[in-house]
Amino acid sequence: MEKETELKREIGLWGLSANIVNIIVGAGIFVLPAIVAEIMGSSGVIVYLFCGFLIALVMLCFAEAGSKVARSGGGYAYVETAFGPFPGFLAAVFMVVGSALSDAAVANALVQLMGLAFPAFTNPFIRVLVLLLIFSGLAYLNVIGVKQGIGLVKINTVAKLTPLVLLIFFGWKDVSFSNLYWETAPTFENFGAASLILFFAFQGGDAGLTVGGEIKNPQKTVPKAIFIGITFVLFLYILIQTVSQGVLGDQLPANSEAPLAAVANIVFGPIGYTLLLITAGVSMFGMLSGEILNMPRVVFGLASDRIIPLDKLAAIHPKFKTPYLSILLYAGVGFTLAAIGGFRQLAVIASASMLLVYFGVALSVIKLRRMERADEGSFKIPFGYTVPILAAGIILFFLSNLTGYEKTGILIFIAVLTLIYFLVKLLPSKTK
Repeated sequence: MEKETELKREIGLWGLSANIVNIIVGAGIFVLPAIVAEIMGSSGVIVYLFCGFLIALVMLCFAEAGSKVARSGGGYAYVETAFGPFPGFLAAVFMVVGSALSDAAVANALVQLMGLAFPAFTNPFIRVLVLLLIFSGLAYLNVIGVKQGIGLVKINTVAKLTPLVLLIFFGWKDVSFSNLYWETAPTFENFGAASLILFFAFQGGDAGLTVGGEIKNPQKTVPKAIFIGITFVLFLYILIQTVSQGVLGDQLPANSEAPLAAVANIVFGPIGYTLLLITAGVSMFGMLSGEILNMPRVVFGLASDRIIPLDKLAAIHPKFKTPYLSILLYAGVGFTLAAIGGFRQLAVIASASMLLVYFGVALSVIKLRRMERADEGSFKIPFGYTVPILAAGIILFFLSNLTGYEKTGILIFIAVLTLIYFLVKLLPSKTK
């Protein structure tokens, strides 16, 4: 807490809004338009509206909980403060696992993208070798102390968004409005399945609020930045899906590896195809680099705070002064998950993991209000308990669309975590 008071509050409204946008607009939007079209056809836009509505509710819950819980830790800190150590432990593990699954999904999408340019990368052995090089290379760079400045983040954001905006602007001339007509109404089952996987492209915005100690006037800046950031992302995504569907029509699902590159090939020619492939690759690799830089620090913090019973993960490299064991573990888990799964399966499970964390944060808002933890001037969502209850309800709807196999897997995972947690709690008493 004393260190946090030494931070300079230099991040204003537009800086925080850009940070949220940069984190949300990652790799998913370069791949998911084809998957959404495969499930929903031309009616995919309504799924974007639904996911955008949910993430806005979730981000508001993060904003209120964050204004009441001053310590670092994000979602797991809010859950732990509201409900105690065990729910906090579950939230922490699901945060880390969800991020590792996201990284694995993005790494698979990156290798698939490389396979379009160089077919040799579609070979199963070479695919695994490339995944190993990606994760081990990023782990090595982060162990020796890679520093990413805000200037690099801004450059990456501009490089990522500019081709997307240009594609939308110039793509309208090639849109056939007959491709946008709804031939049939989407089924409720398809709507749920598409929403669950598309949520992958919307998650992560809560990480943009981790700079809370450096935000100017956070009580007012945070909710405004959330509104600006989510609104921009929602309109960007809707326009991308609309242009993609309007240009490619029934051929959109067939371009599952790089749908936006296929659209750019029609709009701009071969140069556009190459540009969007490079943009997608840069965005995916940049997302992986940032995740392997940041998420091991969460693992390190959990071990340091003894939230997870692995003291060695709190070790710091004697020369490079980095949490090297946490980095190596996180990268190793990411590689393993990437090697055994593909983008679509991993994206669904990653979304489910993060939805469980978001569900806990929504409930924590209600609990924290009853605990009267709100300080004077802290942010409070209007309309009483409507927003957190509505967010929790929609999250349960999303989770209900998991397959029976996926639901069983999550329940078994929770049971194993529960067993580990309470066994570790008993160990000290046995060793005394």
